[in-house]
Amino acid sequence: MSNELLMSSAEYPAHQENKRFRGASSQNITVILPACNNEVSIGSLILLTRLYADNVIVVDDGSTDRTVEISRKAGAHVIVNEACKGKVGSLRTGFTAAADLGADIIVTMDPDGQHNPAEIPRIVAPIIDGTAEMVNGSRYLNYPGKNSSVYSRTGQTMQDISANMNFNLKITDTQSGFRAYAASTKSIFRFSGKKTAIENEMLADAGRSGIRIAEVEIGACTSVGASIRDPVKYTLGALRTMAEDIEANKPLYFYSVPGFALATCGFFMGFKFMADYFFGIASLNFGHTFLMVFLALAGAYMTLRGIIAHSMAGAARQTDST
Repeated sequence: MSNELLMSSAEYPAHQENKRFRGASSQNITVILPACNNEVSIGSLILLTRLYADNVIVVDDGSTDRTVEISRKAGAHVIVNEACKGKVGSLRTGFTAAADLGADIIVTMDPDGQHNPAEIPRIVAPIIDGTAEMVNGSRYLNYPGKNSSVYSRTGQTMQDISANMNFNLKITDTQSGFRAYAASTKSIFRFSGKKTAIENEMLADAGRSGIRIAEVEIGACTSVGASIRDPVKYTLGALRTMAEDIEANKPLYFYSVPGFALATCGFFMGFKFMADYFFGIASLNFGHTFLMVFLALAGAYMTLRGIIAHSMAGAARQTDST
């Protein structure tokens, strides 16, 4: 077997097939790995995952290394995207393939080695027990911050707060890629990837559908090839993600609330200027006039845009549900 299929046991300790788990559960568990240039980690991850799952699907999204070859040698069902579709397209393809393989439970994992396959029994347990239709693996459920740096956890917390406000959920790790889904929930996910991360979009779809969502604690290994992130870039990225989530899911808050405030300020300045001008207190000033007109028009535009976006989003959700 190729050396690429082997990994130090220190990366994933205590990996032994849980025969009791595999024998006790009659549910077909299929794991999806959306991959791109993961030849270093993918082989070992597949071999370890097969100890806890019936099928492993690797959806390759334009790899230029040996990811596809190694995945096939390790025993995965490999699907190669004809064109790069990103994680959204890979998950869409993976969910369809999992259903074709007769999956009862679909598990998603990242292909870089940061998730421990030995935790698959824990993450699918609520679905097998009938207490949830979706399970989110959380790195921060019981011990916040233990697996990440201060700036990383701060950025994660900002995104969690934003996502939970947008989706009306109580999730402690909204960016987790380690999740389990009852196969019956496949149709509720849009996989559009528009203006929001796919992890957040799927949470939004799950929250709107009313399915039961549970969280279980997971560990987080250091991903293969991981590099130290720039705190400034990471924080800016977290803020951008928050803004995109609010824009996509709460357009009234994103556009109409600040727009109404700007319009109110502009109209107030206009009325005050007209009053002062009428009583001879103030004279016509180009800068002052331009500012109040700009604020009034910009605020009115933002308010109207938020109302229209909110109406269109509601119509789209009704169309998706029918």
